[in-house]
Amino acid sequence: MKYYSTNKQASEATLEEAVAKGLAADKGLFMPYAIKPLPQEFYDSIDTLSFQEIAYRVADAFFGEDVPADTLKQIVYDTLSFDVPLVQMTENIYSLELFHGPTLAFKDVGGRFMARLLGYFIKKEGKKRVNVLVATSGDTGSAVANGLLGVEGIHVYVLYPKGKVSEIQEKQFTTLGQNITALEIDGTFDDCQALMKSAFMDKELNEHLQLTSANSINVARFLPQAFYYFYAYAQLKRAGKADNAVICVPSGNFGNITAGLFGKRMGLPVKRFIASNNRNDIFYQYLQTGVYTPRPSIATIANAMDVGDPSNFARVLDLYGGSHEAISADISGATYNDEQIAETMKEIWKNEHYLLDPHGACGFRALQEGLKPDETGVFLETAHPAKFKDTVEKIIGEAVEIPEKLQAFMRGEKKSLPMSKDFADFKKYLMEI
Repeated sequence: MKYYSTNKQASEATLEEAVAKGLAADKGLFMPYAIKPLPQEFYDSIDTLSFQEIAYRVADAFFGEDVPADTLKQIVYDTLSFDVPLVQMTENIYSLELFHGPTLAFKDVGGRFMARLLGYFIKKEGKKRVNVLVATSGDTGSAVANGLLGVEGIHVYVLYPKGKVSEIQEKQFTTLGQNITALEIDGTFDDCQALMKSAFMDKELNEHLQLTSANSINVARFLPQAFYYFYAYAQLKRAGKADNAVICVPSGNFGNITAGLFGKRMGLPVKRFIASNNRNDIFYQYLQTGVYTPRPSIATIANAMDVGDPSNFARVLDLYGGSHEAISADISGATYNDEQIAETMKEIWKNEHYLLDPHGACGFRALQEGLKPDETGVFLETAHPAKFKDTVEKIIGEAVEIPEKLQAFMRGEKKSLPMSKDFADFKKYLMEI
């Protein structure tokens, strides 16, 4: 399948080129020319299929023209070595727990899939080395770094904002060593993302290095996130709750909800989506006004959503032909400040004894306030609460048990390189590699 740029000024690309480049030459994001609907028989029997079987059918619709069937199936099955259970919280609200992977965050799905697909293309083409740049506001860096750790021919550079990710998140990508280098940027996530995009646009730098991105701007990172939307529907169907399904997505850079919207285009029977924001409510304001006004991000307790100019908004616009009316028909918005997020976490812990992370709390609250009586809501619980240990403990007034997977990271020694947000400094560093 061919891919085009959302800016419409770059040449079309193959899947391999889109994965290798990450960003199109005109600074746009790659989009597939076609989104293939899945047949009705798939939806009729989806509740009888495993997570891996469902994901392979979805992956085949996206990537089957470009990757041999046995290779693609192996990539999917290797990626999904863990489950994402649907947990009932109230009569009509469910939590999709996306934190059972290696780094206990939803980005393990896209990160692991991309690592394996990129590894396949590198081996196929006999490339000596590919340099992966990834900007992170928390979980992307750890998921990508752990997914690509030790992969021959790939070196990963994780750009993260100094002092703006939790200690556990930071340890998950600064303690790995080997082919992972952490760059501690004196700025915000938006600054990290700007450095990365500038690097892709710099001709001299790209002649010196083979660069690609592992952020959700990369099609191999964001498209596999559609897998668990289909699996959530399958679990709802098993429970007899699949009618009028509403999915609420805690939203930062908008790769996650965009993957869900792709699923809807493929025929997934989701009635509507809710994009739940923290105080960085750029998309919420767009829904209200029809005007997109990016601004510097604000630090919140839901730090992974601290994005002031979400990259994947370009894909949402493209998907709906730029129509504010069409976007608003499928997606509604919600926005919460730190006090409201904390209030929700405390209330649910007290009443349901279910521990939400700050991002999941935004999702639950939006459903609690916006779900209609005949609807069933699913919110994405995107990371294990222990990844935000200090914040969560302060809110609920109790100690949070740290899973052994996270404890192992905490025992590691942090190693990172401090760097300014000036592109000249970043370019100088990369040119010396």
